[in-house]
Amino acid sequence: MSTPPPERVVERFPHLDALRAVGALAVLTTHTAFWGGEYTDNGTAGRLLARLDVGVALFFVLSGFLLSRAWLVAAADRTQRPETGHYLWKRALRIVPVYLVAATAALWFIDDNAALSTGERLATLLLSSSMVEPGFPAGLTHMWSLMVEVHFYLLLPLLMLLATGRRRGLDPRRAGAVLVGMLAVSVWWHLDGAVRVGEARDLDAGQWLPAYLGWFAVGIGLALAQVLLARGRGGRRVDLLVRLAAQPGVCWATAGGLLLVASTPVAGPVLLAAPTAAQSLTKNLLYAVVGGLLVLPAVLRGRGADAAPTTFDRLLTHRAARHLGLVSYGIFCLHLPLLHLVMWTTGWELFAGRGLSIWALTLVVSIAAAEVAYRLVERPALRLKSVHPLRRRGAAPAENSTAATGTTTR
Repeated sequence: MSTPPPERVVERFPHLDALRAVGALAVLTTHTAFWGGEYTDNGTAGRLLARLDVGVALFFVLSGFLLSRAWLVAAADRTQRPETGHYLWKRALRIVPVYLVAATAALWFIDDNAALSTGERLATLLLSSSMVEPGFPAGLTHMWSLMVEVHFYLLLPLLMLLATGRRRGLDPRRAGAVLVGMLAVSVWWHLDGAVRVGEARDLDAGQWLPAYLGWFAVGIGLALAQVLLARGRGGRRVDLLVRLAAQPGVCWATAGGLLLVASTPVAGPVLLAAPTAAQSLTKNLLYAVVGGLLVLPAVLRGRGADAAPTTFDRLLTHRAARHLGLVSYGIFCLHLPLLHLVMWTTGWELFAGRGLSIWALTLVVSIAAAEVAYRLVERPALRLKSVHPLRRRGAAPAENSTAATGTTTR
C-alpha cells in the first residue's frame, strides 16, 4: 500500500502585500524627486531620495521568494512540481495587460516619442527595448526592471531544476550552491561582464538580468529558509535568521543605515554619471542586503496563534496598506507616464523645484489610475488563469500550495 502524499497546507504571508506598496511608492518618490531637482539641493536627504530606487531591489527579492517557493515546497514534500506552461501563462496575465496600457499611452501621447521608428515601438511593446536600444522610451524608462523580471520568470524553471533536481526531495546544499552561483554571476557582471557585452553592442548591459541575479537569489534563499524551517529542518543558519526576523525594528533600522551608506559616494553618483565597476557592485550588494532585511521579518518571524500583533503587524497588515499593495503594479507601471502628464498640464519646469507638489499630485493620480486599471484590466485578465494555451494535453494544472495573499510581483 503506497504512502499518501502529505496534506498541502496553504501558508500565507499577509505582510508582503504592503511591502509591494512600499516598493512602488519608493520608486515613484525617487522619480518625482529627480524631476523636481531634489537630489542635489537637499544634501543627505536628497541623496537618500536618489537611493529610493532600492524599491526595485525589494521587488526582486519578493519575486524570488514568492515564485520559487512552489518548486521548493514541492521538492521538500515530494509532491508534483509546478507545470511550467501554467506558471508562464499566469505570469503573462499578471504583467502584460497593464504594461501594454502604460506603453501604449507613453508611445502615443508623449511628444518625445513621436519620432520613434516602427521597430523601436515594436521593441517597446515586446518589453525588449534595453536589449536592442540604450534604453526604454520617454515615460517608460523604469520598465528596464520589468524586462529583468520577465527574463527571471523565464529562467526560474531552469534554476529550480538545478536547485532541486529531478528526484523528489530537497537538498539544501544543492540549492545553496545554485544561489552562490547566481551571486557570483552578478558580481562578475558588475566587474567585467556588463562592460564587455555593452560596449560590443552599444547597450547598457548593466540593466540586464545578470546584474540582478543576486537580488533574486536573496529572495530564493529566504524561501529556502522558510520551507526548511516549516518542516523542522532549519539548522543553525536558519535559526540565526529567525532570531533576527523576530526583531523587525532592528531589521528595518539596519536597512535604513545601509541605505544611508549607499547614499555616500561609495555607491556611486546620484545623478546620471556612470559609476565605476566597484561603485556599481557596492550599491548592488548594499541593495541586496536592504531588500533582504525588509522582507525577512515578514516571512521568517514565527508568532504563536495567541500572540498579540505588534506595531509592525498592524502597519503592514492594515487593510489600506494591503489594498495599496494590491494595486501597486498599476502604480509602478503608470506613474511615469502620469508624471509626464502632471508636468505638461501644470507647466512646471524640470529640475526647478516643487518636488513635494510634483510628488503629491503624481501620487494621487497614479493611485487613482492604478485602481481603475486593477478593476478594468488586471482583475479581468487574472480570471483567465485556469484556462490557458500552454498546458500540456492531459496534464492537470499544478496548484500553488504556497501562494501568499494577492499576486506575486510588483
